[in-house]
Amino acid sequence: LTGGLLYRTHLELLELLMLLGFASAQLCTNALGGWLATIVHHDDEARLSSWTWASSFAGNGLMAVLAGELVRAFPLRIAAVLLGVIVFVPTAIFLLMPSPPPDRRLARESFSKFFAEVLAVIRRREVLIALALFASPCASFALTNTLGGFGNNFHASPRFVSLIGGAGLSLAGIFGSLIFTPFAKLLPLRPLYLAIGAAGAAFTAALLLLHHTPATFGVAMVGENIFQALAYTGITAIAFETIGRNNPLAATQYSLFNAASLVPIIYMQIIDGRAYSRGGVAGSFLADASLSVLACILLGLLLYLLRRRSSNTLQTAA
Repeated sequence: LTGGLLYRTHLELLELLMLLGFASAQLCTNALGGWLATIVHHDDEARLSSWTWASSFAGNGLMAVLAGELVRAFPLRIAAVLLGVIVFVPTAIFLLMPSPPPDRRLARESFSKFFAEVLAVIRRREVLIALALFASPCASFALTNTLGGFGNNFHASPRFVSLIGGAGLSLAGIFGSLIFTPFAKLLPLRPLYLAIGAAGAAFTAALLLLHHTPATFGVAMVGENIFQALAYTGITAIAFETIGRNNPLAATQYSLFNAASLVPIIYMQIIDGRAYSRGGVAGSFLADASLSVLACILLGLLLYLLRRRSSNTLQTAA
């Protein structure tokens, strides 16, 4: 962050710094996710996931405000250093968290053995189910990444779009993350994830009934982000539950889940864009909602069949 601000006019160096910064952020996120999964108690997984995402949305909003204010209030060099310090200081809390000892066995083994164990993890049924959930369009809510460009279609001014895209989305993300915990007490995590996807798809479809006004644009932006925050929180909670405690490959497994959750955002943006080119905003909303509902139905049927098969197996064994 600091280097990117200081060398913003050197494009090649800026690209390299941005690449390294993003890669470092992803590595840190995956390592922290795997770390948290191994130390959190099972009963606290949903709550930790809620507060993790609420803090993330709050931090993103705060940094968006601070970045602009510090750059305006101080010389660029001072502002860049201050922003870097603000990002780094919260990591001091890691020193207070319990840390599992390093797995010496994995450090001594060959890479072939390590990759064999990774493949063994992927073959676990609960891991495959989680990957299928996350890679599906059920609860991707990719519209949140394109709605900001639909402002003109709803006659929304650039200032209104900026306001909703800033403070509005941060508050929506925090709210969506925090209301996940009460819902997690009502349903198991995987059916809850499907319910979030189905409810979000119904919300998207309902937007088709509203007129294209700035108010509708605000409702769409905030609502879609609330559902996306719920979905992200559900993904993290399912990841924590699936990884479990004392898992030497926790960070690797968490990174797989994180990567899988990004897949539908990529292809759904392409699909939503194609639908927009043919049917405008209505076409994009309809395509997104339809595919989400279809995926939720198919995955719900899969979970039902797997649960029924497990019950029959237990009855036979008894």
